[in-house]
Amino acid sequence: MKIHEYQAKALLREFGVAVPRGDVADSPERAHEIARALGGRVVVKAQVHAGGRGKAGGIQLAESPAAAEAAAKQLLGMRLRTPQTPPEGIEVRRVLVEEASPVRAELYLAVTLDRARSTEVVMASQAGGMEIEEVAARSPEKILREWAHPALGLQPFQARRLAFGLGLAGEQQKAGGTLAQNLFACYRAKDCSLAELNPLVVTTDGRVLALDAKLTFDDNALFRHPDVTALRDVHEELPLDVEASRYGLNYIKLDGSVGCMVNGAGLAMATMDIVQLAGGEPANFLDVGGGASPEQIENAFRILSSDPSVKAVFINVFGGILRCDRLAAGVIAAVRKLGLKLPVVVRMEGTNVELGRKMLAESGLALTTATDMGDGAQKVVELARAAR
Repeated sequence: MKIHEYQAKALLREFGVAVPRGDVADSPERAHEIARALGGRVVVKAQVHAGGRGKAGGIQLAESPAAAEAAAKQLLGMRLRTPQTPPEGIEVRRVLVEEASPVRAELYLAVTLDRARSTEVVMASQAGGMEIEEVAARSPEKILREWAHPALGLQPFQARRLAFGLGLAGEQQKAGGTLAQNLFACYRAKDCSLAELNPLVVTTDGRVLALDAKLTFDDNALFRHPDVTALRDVHEELPLDVEASRYGLNYIKLDGSVGCMVNGAGLAMATMDIVQLAGGEPANFLDVGGGASPEQIENAFRILSSDPSVKAVFINVFGGILRCDRLAAGVIAAVRKLGLKLPVVVRMEGTNVELGRKMLAESGLALTTATDMGDGAQKVVELARAAR
């Protein structure tokens, strides 16, 4: 789950990470009030879940409260388009108005999970303000890494080493080391998947500040953090993603024409691979879970059929907790209730598979069965092409 910059900075402030003074506004008049309280010279920043806002005109320097009001009036309601937004852009509903910081140097600092080492890694670079992927591709030697101990976390000596590698000295080095440890503490305490400061800046008056901040969270840990869950902004998400989350479905929209309904994330990944191997493109990742109910199957069908790019549906299920006869009953009920016109290919194996196949065959519905994954993928790709 993602949150807005102003929300991320509020959380980081609780953990002692220094951020510029500021507040959020949803009207030009409120932006004027905040700018006046901050002394006049401010930065007005569009709040959307996407990077590249500055290049897209989503971040504006205002020299006075009146200029801040004018900037907010321009930004609020516009559809901001960046390389990380959908083609139609994202509507700006709020702006962050914060004090303008006199920047001397832009740095990079982030915490994420290193799956290869099964622990967190803290990354730092003097090439702040750039996409870290670009830095890694062009100058990988500019990225410093410190791996946290699984039990002890990021140690003070590691934080000092990162601060030194960022070119900080004296009191700034001390502040940078403390900031790195505080960022790590926030990452671990809130079950983040990414905590990124880009840029982390050194100001001309010697402060070390998180000028921009991004926090994303592990969805599977949100039950432990109702305060974080309350920060979710569904306006920033695709409508089908929001709809799927209401029914406990794991759904990600993709660009192809073959809708995939699978139980289990690993099988879902394998299903998308085999669809591509058969010459097709998956339209989604959709995991109904190990014990999906007929209601969940019906809702999964509703979500798939709501996507106009889906031309055929591939159901690929291994019946363990979700028995094949239960799946068949859910599929039959959903197709009848929704009046589904899309071609559907079903491949199932596992508990009560013969009973499940018999139920599908005797349903009187135009459902195509497959003997294995390869056969199912080939059939669904051909049906999707014919439907186009």
